[in-house]
Amino acid sequence: MASALGKLVLLATERSAVRSLFTSTRPGRALATRFVAGEELADAIDVARRLNADGFSVSLDHLGEHVTDRGQAVTARDDYLACLDRIAAEGLDANISVKLTQLGLGFDTDLAASSLRELATRAAAAGTTVTIDMEESEHTSATIELYEAAQRVHGNLGVAIQAYLLRSAADLERIIALGGHIRLCKGAYLEPADVAFQGRVEVASSFDRLLEVLMAAPETKPAIATHDDDRLAFARRLAADREAPYEFQLLYGVRGPLQRELVAARYPVRIYLPYGVAWYPYLTRRMAERPANLGFFLRAVIGRS
Repeated sequence: MASALGKLVLLATERSAVRSLFTSTRPGRALATRFVAGEELADAIDVARRLNADGFSVSLDHLGEHVTDRGQAVTARDDYLACLDRIAAEGLDANISVKLTQLGLGFDTDLAASSLRELATRAAAAGTTVTIDMEESEHTSATIELYEAAQRVHGNLGVAIQAYLLRSAADLERIIALGGHIRLCKGAYLEPADVAFQGRVEVASSFDRLLEVLMAAPETKPAIATHDDDRLAFARRLAADREAPYEFQLLYGVRGPLQRELVAARYPVRIYLPYGVAWYPYLTRRMAERPANLGFFLRAVIGRS
């Protein structure tokens, strides 16, 4: 959930001049490498292999969203199929995370649904799973519907739930019995007050309420996606009473010492590992969540770091 400053960062980074500054300069690309494994699948596989060796599971995200034609959507699907094949060939402890607008949601729902089914089938053959990322609220209903349909048939999918959305408690109640893994996060998009909680305290309270429901449900696998110390402390208290599987999910490049601390304490930790050329929208959300990352970039631009 972006702060007031974070919301200003998101608005600023939508400007074409700012986008050009980040994507065409060395400091901008250097900042991206803090949070993105690289632009090629081979880069991501190398990083995933290293993370596995350090005790982490991985969720590979081939960056991209809001494609505008069938050819782009089919290419994205095929790229994910190739990723699943590499996961299987390398024997990695990894799954994939997908955005449905990258598979055609928004202009061809049937294509997105068929691609999702194909990915679930290939993931099952590779012995792994598919997580559906949640995007802007305008896509939430369709995302939940496509998740439900695919999960009922394949049984190896999961979906993200954003705690800042007012509808999330009802969505969680609707899908929790399907037995998938549910990634609970705060949410990183700009949303109006009639759709989402706006204050940090409200969002944190919603996160905790939803997490209590998740951790009390043995039929699903909670994936606790937060770097907030208070939320993590609350999650650890709930985890002490949970016998069924769960995991923490943390972003690549964010709070490395915390990630290592959790693994050292024998908590299951999965690192969300993005890769690909379409890294700018992902980077802007990371800056909005922690505007200090913008300071790193500005210092680099003027030659101070």
